[in-house]
Amino acid sequence: MTLWIGSLQLGLLYGIMAIGIYISFRILNTPDLTAEGSFTFGLAVSAIVTVSGHPFLGIILAVLAGALAGAVTAFLQTKLFIHPVLAGILTMSGLYSINLWVMGGSSNLSLIGKDTIFKSLQNVFGMDANLAKTVLAVLAAGICVVLLIIFFKTQLGLCIRAVGDNAAMVSASSINVDRTKLIGFCVSNALIGLSGAIIAQYQGYADINSGMGILVVGLASVIIGEVFLGRRGVSMGIVAAILGSVVYRFIIAWATKSSFFPAYMLKLVSAVIVAIALAIPAFKYYKEIRKIKKGGEADA
Repeated sequence: MTLWIGSLQLGLLYGIMAIGIYISFRILNTPDLTAEGSFTFGLAVSAIVTVSGHPFLGIILAVLAGALAGAVTAFLQTKLFIHPVLAGILTMSGLYSINLWVMGGSSNLSLIGKDTIFKSLQNVFGMDANLAKTVLAVLAAGICVVLLIIFFKTQLGLCIRAVGDNAAMVSASSINVDRTKLIGFCVSNALIGLSGAIIAQYQGYADINSGMGILVVGLASVIIGEVFLGRRGVSMGIVAAILGSVVYRFIIAWATKSSFFPAYMLKLVSAVIVAIALAIPAFKYYKEIRKIKKGGEADA
């Protein structure tokens, strides 16, 4: 039972990161590889500030750090005309050194014995550790979902959606496309940084390699969520990202518990999950083609 509750908690917390991936991947229609760097950036900032005794400030600064990473990627794309994929790679590569600098040159930073947002909740409300983690995970994911659904119904949010749909048309409508993209990438990576910040305090340590493969995890969550809920608008897409993240964590928990896959195979399992989820439209297409062919043969 503990394994499944832990998977739910992680699914909700990583779901915040999945929403950030959804914003760049689906709404802005841009493959943003900054995620692996901005996730670790948020994680590192949160950890170092928490060690100094300010866990809540660590969360706020991590969100700003993630937004800054997104702004750098947006600047490289919009002002220096660097290809989106290369811009993300450049930012991600640069952040590796910055993250090490933030963590004082150490690749690992322990938070054991330090006050975290989870311990604060335990102390204030007298909860046990597991309940505090569950409550905070639900609250964090729920607040993000509600705020983002509201945000993408505002004029600015609708502009970001329009830029992803057709940037040329938006430009002709006197909307500043570059600024709108900048805001979109800042929001996306701020969420990814927030996820990393909470994960650092959740697991009690920060590791420089924590963001490795996080983009695959985010994409898997987004696509799995869309398999269950479909692609029916931004609001549903945000909810689907959270749902997909939880389902993904349950799949990983099952793979771990079953001992069918050794621990070092989990990255491969993640890649296979993403590949299968991405291939679902192709499977549906081939299925329709077979139906048409069978119908034609029956008529003949």
